[in-house]
Amino acid sequence: MKSKSPSPKRQTVPRTKDSTRCLFAFADGRQCCMPRSATHPALCFHHAREERQLRDADLVGVELPSLSGDFKTANDLNHVLGKLFTLIAQGRIPARNAALLAYVGQLLLHSLDSVKREICRVQGTDAWEHLLLRAFTPRLPAPQPLVSREARLGEHTPHASNGSAGNYGSSV
Repeated sequence: MKSKSPSPKRQTVPRTKDSTRCLFAFADGRQCCMPRSATHPALCFHHAREERQLRDADLVGVELPSLSGDFKTANDLNHVLGKLFTLIAQGRIPARNAALLAYVGQLLLHSLDSVKREICRVQGTDAWEHLLLRAFTPRLPAPQPLVSREARLGEHTPHASNGSAGNYGSSV
């Protein structure tokens, strides 16, 4: 029998500090050998992108909710898919996650007719109308208080002083 000699173990050779190389260190102690990105002070393009995606992951979750908070209207889903499109184009969400979210959005779109029928059957058409109104309400601007032209300008118009104009509905 032939005895096997133990294979030589790979030794990690310490690199000299090179100011142009990525500073990312792998779990086994090795250092990335790619050049640093022009847009990041310490990491290569690949590791800088990964770092940005991790940092932005919390922000992405905040940006994706629908207008009404539900996914029961086409408008809600269109809003979310539009946001998803923007995040993908900006490179702020990994392609794999984006594909999964787009697929879930497609499934939700296919279920909208069933959701509408179910709500109308169980709660009535008024409930569906209320849900639609709630979905569109966040898009409406906040109502502004009615202020007369004189109050906005801080002055009185010549007609207002004689009481003939500007006193609609007044019994004077």
